This record gives sequence, structure tokens and C-alpha cells, in this order.
Amino acid sequence: MTTASAPEPAAVAAPGSLADRFVGGTYVRLVLVLGALSALGPLTIDTYLPALPTLTTELKATDAMAQLTLTGVLAGIGVGQLIIGPLSDAVGRRRPLLIGLLGHGLMSVLCALAPTVTMLAVTRTVQGLAGAAVSVVAMAMVRDLFTGIKAAQLLSRLVLVMGVAPILAPSLGGALLRFTSWRGIFVVLAIIAVGLVVLAAVALPETLPPERRLPAKLGRSLRSYRTLLSDRLFVIMVGIAGLSFATMFCYISGSPFVLQQLYGLDPQQYGLVFGIIAAGLIGVSQINPILVRRHGPVLVLRVGIGLALLGSVITLVMAATGTGGLLGLVIPLWFVIASVGLAFPNAPAIALSRHGESAGAAAALLGAAQFLVGGLAAPLVGALADGTAVPMTAMMVGTTGLALTLLLVGWRRMSAFQF
Repeated sequence: MTTASAPEPAAVAAPGSLADRFVGGTYVRLVLVLGALSALGPLTIDTYLPALPTLTTELKATDAMAQLTLTGVLAGIGVGQLIIGPLSDAVGRRRPLLIGLLGHGLMSVLCALAPTVTMLAVTRTVQGLAGAAVSVVAMAMVRDLFTGIKAAQLLSRLVLVMGVAPILAPSLGGALLRFTSWRGIFVVLAIIAVGLVVLAAVALPETLPPERRLPAKLGRSLRSYRTLLSDRLFVIMVGIAGLSFATMFCYISGSPFVLQQLYGLDPQQYGLVFGIIAAGLIGVSQINPILVRRHGPVLVLRVGIGLALLGSVITLVMAATGTGGLLGLVIPLWFVIASVGLAFPNAPAIALSRHGESAGAAAALLGAAQFLVGGLAAPLVGALADGTAVPMTAMMVGTTGLALTLLLVGWRRMSAFQF
């Protein structure tokens, strides 16, 4: 494979964009609105996590079957982005976004009514397909408006806003379980989706003007994907982003069972621990803009992946030996998730900076890799479950190790890359 396009120079705004309108207070509002929209995915994934053990019992399912409901939504989000990304390059960003939000709300209601775990897995998959529009459009809008270091900084700010969702979601789910069942959690998700429809319709302008749109043709979409996949550095960044998400979802899918069943935490205590670990992701993501400005995103990404692998190995050792009990597991987990936080904004920023002409398709491949690889990791953790934390932590060593391998494969190209 050969590099498809030369790197774009660092810039504040993408040519012909609306970026000059987003300064000061309007920039803050943009971050908050895009962050609120992007938070729908984590809320959809995480809010029902405290209810997984109860859901498993009520629907007479195995742990692996229950985790398929998580895999379904991840797969739906991943596959949906491959379709909606190029579509948004052709018709603009707002229309797919609003339709996706409405579809998400409808499927949330159907999830609440699901009579079996199989039906729940199906409705969760379609829910993910609808929610894919939100994920891919938010990322494409960033590239519509900004490139270079400015894009990396905006993505870091989005991680701050998005980070509130993983912190609040399990706690919200645990609180809701005091008053309702897991079905009521999906009703709340439906209400949130409807509220976001109103927010997007009122506060978010179209960021892709008609003159920059591309024809909605299957052949053109396939050519866009072929061009993207011929860029080795782009493919490496997509792989690293996907494996970083897989590391996160190994933890997300395994932690409800490990922390509640193995260590005896109740849903509220689990939500608190989950929030403390997620706080590490938020804190690191806000240091990232400073680090990127001083050292560049390539070096920061390398350090983040290296620290994540080191933390994962320590976590596996603690889990295998039982050293330190709950704290012996949670403390290194905190460092793993915090370190992975350096990959979330930087790998996508490097990838997207090279393909502004097809930002929707590029964002779709990034999102699809993240959620599909994450979706594959989640059921593996359940299938390997042995009543200990070893399968979850061993999977995290594998995903971070593969990410580091990709970094080594692309080391020369990354060293030559000018952001």
C-alpha cells in the first residue's frame, strides 16, 4: 500500500469552513453541544451496566448471552457508521443526525419491552445502528471545522464533556434501579434521545455547505474507502483507535461481574468505583492539549499506549495473585484507563488530518473500528469468564500489546509525519 495523500499542514480551521464563527462563547457552546450528542453513545452503553447481573437472572440468560446485548449495540454503532459516514458527506450532517436521534429513541422503547435476551440483543443492535449517526456526525463536524493541532485540542475538550457520561451513567443506572427495573433505564434513554433532538435542531448549524458535498453514489463511497485504506498511516491510526476502545470495553463488559459478584459491591458502589476510574480518563484528556502543543500528538500517543500496556500487565499480575484485594485491582485499572485516554483524541486527530475531503467516510472508518473491535472484545471477556478478574485483565494486556505493535510497525511513518 502507498500513502494516498500528503499530510495537511497544521492549521486553525479547515478551508471554507464555518470555523471563524466559533470563537469565545460560541466555541464553548459548540463543544458542549457536540459533547452532549457524543455522550449518548456512552450513556446507551453504560447506564444499564449495574443491571446486567439482574437482567441476566430475570431473562434466564448466561453471562455471555447478557454481554451480547452490549456487543449488539457496539456492532450496530460500528456498522452504522460505515453507511452513515459517506451519506453525511453527500446530504450534510444535520439530517442524518436528527433522524438517527429519533430512531435511537424509538429503539430504546422497544428495548424496554423486550421479552427475551435474544430480542433485547436485536433491539440493542438496531439502537446502535440509529445511534451511529450521532457518533459519526459529531466526529465529522470537528473535521469540517478544524484540522491539525486545533482539531486535537477540540477532540480533547470533547473527551471532557463525553467523560461525564461514563462517570454518571453507571451511577445513574444504579440510582434508577432503586425506583425501577432495567426496563425503566431504557425508557430514560428514550427521553434523553428526544431531548437531544431538540438540542441539535436548535443549537447546531450545518457544518458541511452544499458546495463541499460529494455525490451520494455507492461507487464513490467505495472509492473513498479504498483511498483511505491505501493510506498506511491512516490504517495504523484506525487500528490503534480500535484497540484502545477494545481495552476500554474489556473493562466495561467485565467490571460489572468482577466488581459486583467477585468483590461484592452493590450497584451504587459499583457506579462510584466506575466513576472514579473514568475520572482518570477525563483528567488526562484535559492535560492532552498542553502535551500536544509542546510535544505533538505522535509522541503523546506513543507514551499513552506504552503506559497503558505497562498498567495492564500490572493489573493482570494483581488479578492472578490476588494481591491487594479490591484496591490492588482498581488502582492499576485507573492508570490503564487514564493512559488509554491519551489515544482517544490523538489517534483520530492524526488520521482525520490527512483526509479532510472525505471527513465523513474517514470518521466512519474510525468509529466502525472502535466499536466493532470493542464489540468483539466484550463477549470474549464473558466467554472466558472463570470467576476471577484474570480474563478481563488478560484481554486488556492483549489489546494494549497489539496497539503497541502497530505503533512499532508505523514508527518510521509517524516520525516523518508533520502535524
